[in-house]
Order: sequence, then C-alpha cells, then structure tokens
Amino acid sequence: MRRAGGRQRQPSRDGPMENGEGQEPGAPEAPAVAARPARARPRLVFHTQLAHGSATGRIEGFTNVRELYAKIAEVFGISPTEILFCTLNTHKVDMQKLLGGQIGLEDFIFAHVRGETKEVEVTKTEDALGLTITDNGAGYAFIKRIKEGSIIQRMESVAVGDSIEAINDHSIVGCRHYEVARMLRELPRAQPFTLRLVQPRKAFDMIGQRTRSSKCWAEGRAPSGRETLRLRAAGAATLED
Repeated sequence: MRRAGGRQRQPSRDGPMENGEGQEPGAPEAPAVAARPARARPRLVFHTQLAHGSATGRIEGFTNVRELYAKIAEVFGISPTEILFCTLNTHKVDMQKLLGGQIGLEDFIFAHVRGETKEVEVTKTEDALGLTITDNGAGYAFIKRIKEGSIIQRMESVAVGDSIEAINDHSIVGCRHYEVARMLRELPRAQPFTLRLVQPRKAFDMIGQRTRSSKCWAEGRAPSGRETLRLRAAGAATLED
C-alpha cells in the first residue's frame, strides 16, 4: 500500500507543466526560418529618339524627369539642358502627347531639343496675352496652347512648343510655369516688351515609330500595354497597373 504523506510524482522537467499553464524556463527555441531572397525588380528599358531625327537609343534606371533627361543626353552625346521637352509615341510637337509624370511600358520617348532662338516684341493691348504655359519639370517653361484671336495668336513667329527663355532680357530659366505666367500677367498694358523664345528643332515626317511587335522592354514579362512607370519628384519611380 501507499503510505499517507508519501512523496507525489513530480512532473517531468523536460516537458510542459500540467494543464498547459506554463512552460519550464529554458525551453528550446523554434528553429529559425530561412529568409526568402528579395524579389528582383524588373529591369525597365525604354527606347528613345531625338524628335528631329536620330538613331534609336535605350535608356533605363531613372526615377524623375531630370534623371530621364540626363539619360537621354548621355545616349546622344548632348547636354541635358539642350532638351526642351519630350513627347510620347510621336515626334511632332503635340501637346496632347507631352511626357508628364508617367510613362507606359510600351511608350516610345521623343526628345525635342533646342533649335533657333528668336526675339519678338509684344504690346499688351489686353489684360491677357492668350497663352497657356507649362514647364518640363527641369527648368524650361514653354507655350502649351495659344488662344484663338488673342494677341499672341496674331503673331505668326510665335508657336506652340516655343520655350520662353527671357522676358525683357530677364532670364526665366529655372522658373516654374505659374511663375512665368504671373510675370506676364503683371506686365503693364500699352507698354511693349520683348520675349526671347527658343523653338524646338524641326522634326522630319519620315521618322518611323517602333512597332508593337517588338520585344517587351521589361525583361521576363509579357507586354500587356497597361503597366505605367510613374515618375516622382522625390523617391524611386513606381510601376503601376
């Protein structure tokens, strides 16, 4: 028989305590899980030409407009400051095709570079000149639209796509479009002023565009035509559907 007051069997020191209420100190740790290797980002390669005519170049590794211009300039052996603006999928000065903050993976980039410089004298007979101004995000403001019947529309030497380099010999290179618009709006009426403009080099109509049958520029992926590379002022560019 078992004697009263005898010693009770103790729980094993190698396992969990009774009723699952705790675990002895020094319990073995769970084995470490090997870290998964980081997924490689797709290598995005875009094709480009100078809008007035050139061989086709390949660019990659940019995250904003300034870096894009630098890449294009490097390919063609020019200065980034020669580039006025870029259009997508057309070599023409088409303001509906301007490169903005995003590029589709199948877009072909045409760079419009500095051409002839011209000066025009304008007399402001109305409050508005009839200009819509934008900028390329890299220091150049240019004419995006000219209102029909306006002061500027009556001046044959001024055209859409012309970059505004100076107002009355005051350089506006580096100014944003709204700053240039304000300067023009604040000019007094009935007093002539001078605009120094730079027109883009003329394009050749025979320039062909890249066909849809070419290989996808993102390696290892089938082109869907829906992906977009979104450029940002700060930080890395992102790929979006």
